[in-house]
Amino acid sequence: MNRPSRSTLALSLAALFLAACAAAPSNDGKVVPPTAFKVHPALLGQPVPPELQPAGAGTVATVVADNAQGGTMRMDGEGLRTQRSVYFDFNQHDLKADFQPALAAHGRYLAEHPKARIRVEGNADERGSAHYNKVLGMRRAHSVKNALLANGAKDAQVRTITLGDTRPKLKGQDEASWAENRRADVVYEVEK
Repeated sequence: MNRPSRSTLALSLAALFLAACAAAPSNDGKVVPPTAFKVHPALLGQPVPPELQPAGAGTVATVVADNAQGGTMRMDGEGLRTQRSVYFDFNQHDLKADFQPALAAHGRYLAEHPKARIRVEGNADERGSAHYNKVLGMRRAHSVKNALLANGAKDAQVRTITLGDTRPKLKGQDEASWAENRRADVVYEVEK
């Protein structure tokens, strides 16, 4: 006869405990049916209602973007937490107007916090030679840096690097993957 493993025993005990809790009698001795579990809306990808947002949280504004997914880009009140990637067209390093509000918010933040430091990482999709993708990634990083400087950031606060095609967000070989990989990422090294 085989003996159950410790993990099997632990799982069985946990299941029995949950079943007992679900059908536990109330204070008056009657069995109460289990209620549905409540899950925070953010865990389900839903907007968080204002009453569940932490005090002082910025309001969420939606800005239409012509990004790879063709949807909308969500920004918090300052645009700093949710929009840290800037996407580019194939073989281009010119900034799209849709990303200007987010870059303006980052630039203002840097102007207001002189000790803050960021790194802009330029990326390219896998098409093209490694050398060409490195150069294109650097051009994209410089485009983002110039937009930040135009919005109040100081040169010493913004460092640029290129990753070329070495760090893709998506590894597929289709237009959606390539579009996601044609980007520059704003990475905060020091936020205050």
